[in-house]
Amino acid sequence: MKKRSVLIAGHPTSVSLEEEFWEALKGVAQARGSSVNALIEEIDQTRAGNLSSAIRVFVLNAVRGQA
Repeated sequence: MKKRSVLIAGHPTSVSLEEEFWEALKGVAQARGSSVNALIEEIDQTRAGNLSSAIRVFVLNAVRGQA
């Protein structure tokens, strides 16, 4: 697991994700024509709990074809 710094609404924060989730997140962002930061901002706006967990659930749903 690696901690990465990202910007959300212009404010720096960090997320801890396994490399597999990070790579999948980058793939989803690329498929949408978006940046990883922009996608994380989108996830952040709809999350109810921890950001890292919300990203993992988003990636899982994307892989399942639900995002």
